[in-house]
This record gives sequence, structure tokens and C-alpha cells, in this order.
Amino acid sequence: MFYHVVTMHLTEAADAQFHRKVEAYAQRVRRECTGIVHYHYCRNMAARAKGYTHVVAGVFESSEAHDNYQVSPAHQEMKNYMMPFIADMVVFDSDPVADSASKG
Repeated sequence: MFYHVVTMHLTEAADAQFHRKVEAYAQRVRRECTGIVHYHYCRNMAARAKGYTHVVAGVFESSEAHDNYQVSPAHQEMKNYMMPFIADMVVFDSDPVADSASKG
């Protein structure tokens, strides 16, 4: 498994239409990209989110599936649409199996 989490602090321009369009892009990603176990765009409900109000969270079958997603037209279009609305973001990528194997 490979985990990909993007936490975002959005600009005030991110209105209801923005969120609907991003959810439509997330649905497209789920339809078009292979190797996705879970992929979701949602509100960050953490009390300590520090202004990072929304998240794209993905779980992929492998790092290769994540690599393919990164260059897919669905993801590229989603990212290009979202970037003007993102004031800041933090990305977390992890392959827990590979990480624990490297410690062993």
C-alpha cells in the first residue's frame, strides 16, 4: 500500500462551486486511474488543523500506482484547476511496507 495525503489551506475564492468541481475531479480520478484502493476529497475535521481545512487522501495498491496517478490526465487537470485556490499545502507520502523493511 502507498498513502498520499494532501492537506490544504484554501483561499477565500474556494466557494461551493469549487468544492463541487473538485469532488467531480475526484470521481474522475477514481474512474480513470488504476490501482486506487481509496481516494477522497473532504473537509479536514481535526481541531488542530491550523487552517488546513481540506484534504485529498488516497491509498494506492503500490508506489507504482501512485506514480501513474501523478502523471494521469485526470490528476493533472484536477491539480491545475485547484492550484490557484490553494494558499498553502502539506503533502504526506508513505509506503509503510517499504519503510518498515528498510528499518529491519
